[in-house]
Amino acid sequence: MSGGGLLRTACHPPLSGFLSLRFFHPRRRRISALCGRHRNLGLASSLPSLGFRLDRYGFSERSCYVHSLVESVMEELAVIRATRRIRATAKVGLPSSKELFDAKLEKKTLQKGLLLEFRKDSQKTLLAVVQKPDGKKNWIVCDQNGVICSIKPQQVTYVVPGIEDFDHTDISEFVQKAQGLLDPSILECAWIELSENKRTVTAEELAEIIYGSQESLESYCSHLLLSRDDIYFNVVESKGYCSLYEPRPSIQVEELLKRKLVKESSEKELEEFVHLLLSAKAMPSRSKPSKSSWMIEDKVKRRIESLEVYALDACKNDEQRKTAGSILKAMGLMKTSSAAVNLLIDIGYFPVHVNLDLFKFNIHTEYSEEVLSAAENLLAVSNDLDEGNRKDLTFLKVYAIDVDDADELDDALSATRLPDGRIKLWIHVADPTCLVAPHSILDREAMRRGTSIFLPTATYPMFPEKLAMEGMSLQQGKLCRAVSVSVTLSQDGSIADFAIENSIIRPTYMLTYENATELLHLNLEEEGELRILSEAALLRFQWRCEQGAIDTATIDPRIKVAKPDDPEPSITLYVEDQSNPAMRLVSEMMILCGEVVATFGSCNNISLPYRGQPQSNISASAFSHLPEGPARSAAYLKIMRAAEMNFRKPISHGVLGLPGYVQFTSPIRRYIDLLAHYQVKAFIRGESLPFSAGELEGMACLVNMHVRVAKRLQSNSLRYWLLEYLRRQERERKFSAMILRFIKDRTAALLLMEVGVQAIAIVSDGKKVGDEIKVTIDEAHPRDDVLSVREV
Repeated sequence: MSGGGLLRTACHPPLSGFLSLRFFHPRRRRISALCGRHRNLGLASSLPSLGFRLDRYGFSERSCYVHSLVESVMEELAVIRATRRIRATAKVGLPSSKELFDAKLEKKTLQKGLLLEFRKDSQKTLLAVVQKPDGKKNWIVCDQNGVICSIKPQQVTYVVPGIEDFDHTDISEFVQKAQGLLDPSILECAWIELSENKRTVTAEELAEIIYGSQESLESYCSHLLLSRDDIYFNVVESKGYCSLYEPRPSIQVEELLKRKLVKESSEKELEEFVHLLLSAKAMPSRSKPSKSSWMIEDKVKRRIESLEVYALDACKNDEQRKTAGSILKAMGLMKTSSAAVNLLIDIGYFPVHVNLDLFKFNIHTEYSEEVLSAAENLLAVSNDLDEGNRKDLTFLKVYAIDVDDADELDDALSATRLPDGRIKLWIHVADPTCLVAPHSILDREAMRRGTSIFLPTATYPMFPEKLAMEGMSLQQGKLCRAVSVSVTLSQDGSIADFAIENSIIRPTYMLTYENATELLHLNLEEEGELRILSEAALLRFQWRCEQGAIDTATIDPRIKVAKPDDPEPSITLYVEDQSNPAMRLVSEMMILCGEVVATFGSCNNISLPYRGQPQSNISASAFSHLPEGPARSAAYLKIMRAAEMNFRKPISHGVLGLPGYVQFTSPIRRYIDLLAHYQVKAFIRGESLPFSAGELEGMACLVNMHVRVAKRLQSNSLRYWLLEYLRRQERERKFSAMILRFIKDRTAALLLMEVGVQAIAIVSDGKKVGDEIKVTIDEAHPRDDVLSVREV
């Protein structure tokens, strides 16, 4: 036997071919089942005989079930050869492993006409024929696609032996023939034999073993099998364009085979899952699978959840990220969160207008059974700790003014003119603390939420809905428990006198801002109290401006969406001018209430969440040249400093022009207001305060984090639906837009007056801040937050 192959002999070539195909026939069954039984035995002496075909050498196909004559001869030859090797080894020293490697790995040089394989990129290799040198090191080649390109020597992965002047037009035929000879299963047979002999091989040597030939085609096929194999062989060393391979240890092969089976199983599951996705995508919108149907089977659930967290940029581990990425790749999509979102929308798992922020910010939209049960108990018992200490104010005409779809009504107003001409006002605030005690389960739940969340599609109240609407809110025509702040104004609008009392009221009117504005314009004699409220609001506004207050009234958009889960839900847009009489009236009364509570807290040394805001270093007079309204307000907002809080004493609120301020008028929807109620109510009862200044500070810090998240959620959701509204408008529609400021040159920030949304556009020469122009919508993509407008 020569050193070039395991099965080469000095016999006639047909015998060599017979032996080669006898043991390594591509159609023989896999050997893996036999490895455990025959791992320590010779292949020729232990493997059962199988059928074979030897058309190449003129033999016909036949089956053998016992040792053939040839096998017996081979066994004897093997013994003789082993004996000769031992004797030869005894006479002369064997070369070192390094010398054996060097002998096998012959350094090859490139030249014209050679057929080689080169790496096109990290995933692809191509065959090519060398054409000519390109500089000192590179070569011009013509690949199997007929493309001529320059390659570096480092890109060459194999030089096909035995070819000196190959025609590149024959590469396709060569590749086709090679594909017909490739059968990865024969590597297992070669691995068994070579493992027993602990032999290393080159691609050419393996070709002699499995094909009985080292010709160009067979050598190239062996190279392909070895280079693509990741189970049986690994590279020991590479030199030039040739590599030396060795069989892996049995334990390693078994482990790799297990991994391969797991991978194949996973790939099959992925294929089935992709088929489910494609089927769901093809279904009509009304017929798509429900969200719950994807949760039934664990394997499907795991993959759909991986896609969901990938869409939200919230993968908990690399496994989820890898799973989602493989699904998107199998679907032919980019590995991006937006691609995952669109896929989940396409299969009906997400509605078309899904609010991803609800998931990203982990917003609690439901209440636990324990919290709901506690709320029901409060409604059933309805104890009032202040029942014997409430002032009857049911004789007053009470106006509750809010948006038309308000769910939680927590403030109302009354007014009268005193005999001396001064105005007396009452700001009635809902009294949830007569039901909810500090540290109770409902109080803890409210603190965890921090605020009610108002979205165009839904409202998520701070308290359970039934408790907030029925037990706490002010209701027209019904006796309602309240905390009433009464204020007598001086002639200049300052506070002359005030009181804070527990009260009983009966709201007379529930008005929208539009209704209230209309009543003010009608100037009806029977609604004189409403006129007095408007007069007081103007007086207070003028007084605050004299104290340095800044008017930041602007356009305030509001949207309500009906059936948000439909592909095309109904959108109703409201655009409210904060400077209109009704909105100004309510705003001034709420600010007045905040000043009174801060003064009350200061006089009685009560720890409260006092809020302040320092005035900017830039004087408001610097913007007096700007027209009043959105343009001037936008300029003020750009220079405002961050708000501050103090829990021991009032601090100046420069923007409002007040010496102190406490948010007090929304205890049903803001937890900070509820804290103020706890403190004030305890003082009125003569009890010790439930919270110290330090405790208030810690609680406020936690609550403000939730409030910031809620504000961001509300802002993002509002903008999304504003852009969706604009997306549906006719392309030719013109909108009025006011220039708020210039960003650079003629690029300006605009406010679309009919919509209340800001945009950026290039405006014509000569325009200035405060000017109104006409624009059209070029693009509006709510999911990507893209709004492009153009001046017309």
